[in-house]
Amino acid sequence: MSKFVVYAIAVLMIIGLSFCSAQDLLQQLRQGHSLLDNNLSSDNANPSAVKVTRLHYGGGGDWYWGASAIPNFLQFVKDNTDFPLDTLEHQITVMDADLFKYPFLFATGHGQISFSVEEKERLRKYLLGGGFLFVNDSYGMDATFRKEMATLFPEREVVEVPFDHPIYHCFYDFPNGPPKIHEHDKKPPRGYAVIINGRVVLYFLVESDIGDGWEDPQVHNDPPEKRLEALRMGVNILTYALLY
Repeated sequence: MSKFVVYAIAVLMIIGLSFCSAQDLLQQLRQGHSLLDNNLSSDNANPSAVKVTRLHYGGGGDWYWGASAIPNFLQFVKDNTDFPLDTLEHQITVMDADLFKYPFLFATGHGQISFSVEEKERLRKYLLGGGFLFVNDSYGMDATFRKEMATLFPEREVVEVPFDHPIYHCFYDFPNGPPKIHEHDKKPPRGYAVIINGRVVLYFLVESDIGDGWEDPQVHNDPPEKRLEALRMGVNILTYALLY
C-alpha cells in the first residue's frame, strides 16, 4: 500500500468519513457542515493534516516567489472548507528524504524550471505513487516547463485539460476553465496536464497566474473579485488532488 493511500485513509478516519464517498464529502464541505473537532482543525501537530508544500526547484527560476501567497491560500482553505489543515507553509526539494510525506506540491515563479535525470526519476515515482504537482506560471515558464513535462513522462502526451474536467468543477464551478488573473501576453488561460490512469498527477497553469492572485492585495493591486477567483481555483486544485 502506498504512503499516499495510507495518508488518505488516515484523513478520512479522523473526520469520521471512512465509508463516505468523495461526492458526499464535497457536498458537506460546501454546506459548511463541521466535520472536525475544533482542536484538530487548528492543530498543526495533527499528523494527517493537509500540507501545502512549496517545491524548491532548480533551473534558475525564483521558486520562492510570492511570500504571502501560500499563507493567504491556507487561510482561505481553512475559512471555506473543513479540510484538516496544516496552516504552516512547508518547503521541500524533489530529493528531500521526506518528499513522500507531502501529497501536494506547489511550484511557482518566473523563468526556467528544470529537473536533473535523478530528480525526474524520483518525481516520476512520487507522481505514480499518488502525489500531485501543481505548477503556476508567474511568467516565463511555459516554453521550458512543457518540455520538462514531456521528458518526465515520455510515454504520455501532455494534454490541455478540457473545461468539463472535474478540476474545474469539483468544489467551485469554473465553466470556462481557469480564471484570467493577470494579462501577461494577453492570451487565454490554459491548464496542461499529465494524466496517469485517468487522474491528473501534474497540472501546469499558464496565462492565469492564480499564485499572484493569492498574494496580499497591495502586492499586485488585483481587484477583490479576481483574488477570490484565484483562491477558489486553488481550492479546486487542492480538492481534486486529495479526493480524485
